Parts: sequence; C-alpha cells; structure tokens
Amino acid sequence: MADRAAEIAANLAAVRGRISAACAAAGRSADEVALVAVTKFRPASDVLHLLRLGQRVFGENRDQEASAKAAEVAEFASEFTDTASDPLPEWHFIGQLQTNKVKSVVSYADVVESVDRLALVAALDKAAVRAGRPIRCFVQVNLDAEAVRDGSGRGGAHPDEVLRIADAVAGSASLALSGLMAVAPLGVAPTSAFERLATLAAELRGIHPDAVSLSAGMSGDLEAAIAVGATHVRIGSALLGGRPPLR
Repeated sequence: MADRAAEIAANLAAVRGRISAACAAAGRSADEVALVAVTKFRPASDVLHLLRLGQRVFGENRDQEASAKAAEVAEFASEFTDTASDPLPEWHFIGQLQTNKVKSVVSYADVVESVDRLALVAALDKAAVRAGRPIRCFVQVNLDAEAVRDGSGRGGAHPDEVLRIADAVAGSASLALSGLMAVAPLGVAPTSAFERLATLAAELRGIHPDAVSLSAGMSGDLEAAIAVGATHVRIGSALLGGRPPLR
C-alpha cells in the first residue's frame, strides 16, 4: 500500500509538472487547466490515494464500475471534506453512455462529458429533473469524419450536429452546457485534430458565451491540447499505469 501511494504521488507530481510546462509554453496559467484523473479499471483505493494528495476531479467510463466505486469512496468522504456542503470528489462520466444507464449515472456523476445525441440529452434531462441534481454537460465531438460515417471510432457527434445538440442542452431544464469534449483520432496528429476542435469551440462560444470549457488531451497528447486552449485534460495511464491485466 505504501509503495502504491508513493508511486501515485510521483506520477501525480510528474503530470502536474507537464501541465505547468505546457501552460507556460502556451502563455497560460496552470490554474486554467483542470486535471481529470481517469480511474477506470482501478480500485477505489487509488482514488483515495489521489484524494489524499489533493486531487479532486475523477473520470470514469463504465457505469457499473463507476457507481460502485463512487459509493465506496463516499464512505470516506468526511476524511477529505472540510464542510458538509463541500461535495468531494467530483465525478465526470467520460464514456459512451446508453440511455438505459442514464438514471444510474445521474445518481453519482456531477458532469457528463460524452453527450453526443439528442436522445441522450432528453434522457439525461429527465433523469436529472427526477433526481433533483443539475448535471453539467460537454458535447462530445467525433473528430474522425470517416469513423462517424461508418459508425466506428471513439464516439461523439458529427461536427455538423454539435451546435444542435448544444442548443438542446442549453435549453433543457436541469442540464448546463459546459463546452466541448473530444478524443484525438488514432493515426492523426493530435495538434491538427485539436485545432479543428478549438475552431468549433470558438463557434460554440459565439452562440453560448458561458460554454467555455474544452476537454481534450490524454496522457500522450495533453501538451497539444493545452496549446489550443484545453481547460480539462483526462489523464489515466500517466497517473496510474497501464490497464491492469484481466484476472
């Protein structure tokens, strides 16, 4: 346990150093970029190690795993919370989301970063109203046009559909539009992909001025994302190591 805690502490310091260096290179403050620690496939104990180190934002992409983990971590919330009104940690759901999982996701997630279709907006809003929990949403953009056409790739809406989905989020009863999210396509230079995302984000802000968040960049390309204005980077392997082997 002590070795794992030390490993995570060293990794977190290294990632924070990369974020600070990337921000300095882009003429930005490191305070402008939030680190989303992606804890999928990892035990709740890793989340607790990160909480003890001051990390507060976590990302998960599978509901069954995330709901159980959030409940387990919640048992220890008082250890990291100064007041009863300080709801820590903050959970971001970052995986592709089926409408039949929405009720569960809304019960623990504060943010859904993978909103990519109108039917999901409607389902999320209905569940959020019933739960009495406002949910912040990012519209996920698929930056791989070929993948959009053939239904493959990493999820996300076609760029031509993004503004329509964003309008639906902004016009809903219990959802708040945060901005855009994307994953750089495989086999494509991330800088080029993120520049296209930044252009779309600027277009979105022209219509929805409060939608200023941009979630882009992972362990291998966070620098490219920060260079074009990312406000959130989703980091998993650089923090917690590669995916553990199946047992």
